[in-house]
Amino acid sequence: MKQLTPIAEDRERVRRVQNALADSWFTALICSLPKHVLLLTGYWPVIGTSIAIVVKGGPTYLIVPQDEEQLARKGHADQLLTFRPASLDRLTTAAEEVREALSSVLETIHLPASAIGADIGDHVEPASYAATHFYGHSLQMLVRELAPDCHLHSAEDLLAQMQASLTGAELERVRLACDLVEEAYRGGARELRIGIMETQTADSFRSALNTISTRHHDIERKDGFFFCMSGPNSALADAAYARSRERLLQSGDLVMVHCNSYVDGFWTDITRNYVAGRPDRKQEAIYTAVFEARDAALSVTKPGIAAAEVDRAAREVLAQHGYMNEFTHQTGHGVGFDAISHNSRPRLHPKSPDVLEAGMVFNIEPAVYLKAMAAFVTVMWSL
Repeated sequence: MKQLTPIAEDRERVRRVQNALADSWFTALICSLPKHVLLLTGYWPVIGTSIAIVVKGGPTYLIVPQDEEQLARKGHADQLLTFRPASLDRLTTAAEEVREALSSVLETIHLPASAIGADIGDHVEPASYAATHFYGHSLQMLVRELAPDCHLHSAEDLLAQMQASLTGAELERVRLACDLVEEAYRGGARELRIGIMETQTADSFRSALNTISTRHHDIERKDGFFFCMSGPNSALADAAYARSRERLLQSGDLVMVHCNSYVDGFWTDITRNYVAGRPDRKQEAIYTAVFEARDAALSVTKPGIAAAEVDRAAREVLAQHGYMNEFTHQTGHGVGFDAISHNSRPRLHPKSPDVLEAGMVFNIEPAVYLKAMAAFVTVMWSL
């Protein structure tokens, strides 16, 4: 594996952000969700109290807690400011702690009476830590107090557009995250056997991921979430979440292992299926249908094609196999800055207005869900 391009050198992302701002009605962007801070500065915050500020035609500022400074310096922000978190001599909220640094930035850039874009709205945020902080309304109130002539507006659409297509340096990290999962699936599969619990199965795959060294890539953070759902539980995988249980793997079970891995904040969404023992004819028929649907979707996947066309290609094949009603969700969604969000662009959905572009990364996951078994395939694909 070749050495990754340092995120600090990702001038393509800086250019894209400035071009997007130039075409918008915003004078600046102020964002605090970790995925948006990553998008604007190249730094993926740990606990969620960092703030990114980008000025149209101007510099990018990054405000982080002091204990995240070393990590934050590997991003591409022009200026880095730190603040002191709560300690034994002071019990404060995050908004109070960041106040001085944020005030300093707002005074420096002298924003006129104008509209500022912010990540206000409905978002799905990948987990960067066991507990992630969200400023919510407190950041809006603080900006309003420090810059009363400015008005915060939702920049949800602009941010979604910017994160839909990844730069070369960002794609390298997604590819590495995919490569790591590929190795982890091989390692975890060797531990699969009848009689162990779903929780043990998931742990074996995650353990395989964490034994892979990435030191030569200068990666600060890599990990992943693994879930195993077997037999009748695998048919529930079209629901809102996956979870591993204490059910024992039995002979003839379909065993679904789902993973969301990440490398420095860039995510994958990959699922693989196994059979405990030899597959029967019905299982083989499901696998055949799902793989043909996947191949049909991949065959039409290219820049300029409507995302709805990719969904239609997969759905038509499953209908031909008699599984039209057993494919109960969209064919795929964007990943990279997001891990699991059906609204992450491009949305491979029958009603999607999205058009595929070079640099987009998404999963392709045609599936068949039956009462007692499920086949579920996910393929990472970048244009």
